[in-house]
Amino acid sequence: MWRFTILLLMVIAICLIPEPANANAGVPMIFVTLPWMLVALIPVILLEGLIMARRHTLSYLRAGKIMGLANAVSTIFGVPLTWGILLGVQILTGGGSSHGMDGTLDRFLAVTWQAPWLVPYESELYWMIPAAFLFLSVPFFLASWFIETFIARKMAADIPLPALRRSVLNANLVSYCLIDAAVIIAAIMFHQAG
Repeated sequence: MWRFTILLLMVIAICLIPEPANANAGVPMIFVTLPWMLVALIPVILLEGLIMARRHTLSYLRAGKIMGLANAVSTIFGVPLTWGILLGVQILTGGGSSHGMDGTLDRFLAVTWQAPWLVPYESELYWMIPAAFLFLSVPFFLASWFIETFIARKMAADIPLPALRRSVLNANLVSYCLIDAAVIIAAIMFHQAG
């Protein structure tokens, strides 16, 4: 666990190294996604705790503790670590530079390949930020499912692993769908207001 913590702190420290200000620096999506996930953390813990309690006939308090710790770890450590890995892939594969927005494929690549750190297409950010958020929710979901299953397994060894894995999957599907729905609604409202 210490190696993981040290690795995470190193990734965060590298990301925080100051560089000269540049108006065309783009949008590091961790600063968009993580605040949303932190705001949603308490409702997600309550919802996923309820799902776990009903699925496994656990007390709501026990299920809440399990999903509380699991979600806190996956949000505070798993999401930034996953983002850092995706950013590394983006940089190493040439996704850090502008390739234009001329066609559908260019637009698709701009919000998938470049989702961790959006290239600054200022006139397009109104739709790119929510689209990149939705794209990033897939790897964040997978990381959350893995981390939360690992932690839940440590705290609920009495539940058979296949059933626990399935329950954590279902709980995460519900919470990520609700978060993504909130992002879509917010994007529509913001676009209509502007």
